[in-house]
Amino acid sequence: MDIHLAHTQGFCAGVAVAIDAVELAIEKYGTPLYVRHHIVHNTAVIEDFESRGVIFIETLEEVPEGQSVIFSAHGTAPEVFKEAERRNLHIIDATCPLVTKVHRAALRYSRKNVQTILIGHRGHQELVGTAGYVKDELRHIVETEEDVEALDIDPSKKIGFLTQTTLSVSETQGIIQKLREKYPHIQGPKKADICFATTNRQNAVIELTAFCDVIIICGSPHSSNSNRLKETAVEKGVEAYIIDKASEFKTSWIKSKKTIGISSGASVPKFIVDRLVTIILKQFPKAVIHQKDTIEKGINFKIPAV
Repeated sequence: MDIHLAHTQGFCAGVAVAIDAVELAIEKYGTPLYVRHHIVHNTAVIEDFESRGVIFIETLEEVPEGQSVIFSAHGTAPEVFKEAERRNLHIIDATCPLVTKVHRAALRYSRKNVQTILIGHRGHQELVGTAGYVKDELRHIVETEEDVEALDIDPSKKIGFLTQTTLSVSETQGIIQKLREKYPHIQGPKKADICFATTNRQNAVIELTAFCDVIIICGSPHSSNSNRLKETAVEKGVEAYIIDKASEFKTSWIKSKKTIGISSGASVPKFIVDRLVTIILKQFPKAVIHQKDTIEKGINFKIPAV
């Protein structure tokens, strides 16, 4: 048996700085420490922080007056910042810089009265945050090509689009094409705002599908980018499974397979992949591990002020 690990494993740069921000805040302020929403979408990370006194909250009303609050990597709407300031909370903003880039573009559109179409999943924390930077009367959200067909925007107006960073390339291509067909003068980024870490991981999975019999994705079920990896494999005709913890792995998935691919989402700690490999090697000790060097080596973001 051959086990091929995707060349991108472990935290992406945006997740890494968000987690570092929480670690530094624990060190500086102690616990309890409040974080609005899960800092990243990964069960192991959340459980570890909770065991150390971090409290994940949904509304700022849950944070005592004057305490510190960390905003998650997915981004936060402007009104939430204002509410935190009104309640005299110390804000630590752990928004991924690539998401912040989309926020700035959304603000520019609103200042120029551009009808703004947001491509993404309704209710996803990132999209909710980005939507807050667009004026109500200018905001339109689409998830599918059918949503594009249902849009009723005056074509004579200025129109632009932005995308959720954790979508797959295949998810956005058709939607963007439909938008350009319907509104030929539409503005938008030169390429979709899908972050490099998301793209790298999707490309790595596509690479694995060329020769693997089955692919296992390490990632939490509520992680958008992890779910897209599984979907990417399935779209290429390869059997695929997603596991939150290594203990969820089932030997039956690989029993009759010769070439196994393993990948992970951008918010997955590397130890989960390591544990999965250990489990497989215990059952198939002669299996050979293969992995190329990561193309994300040396990519780092500045840790937010704590």
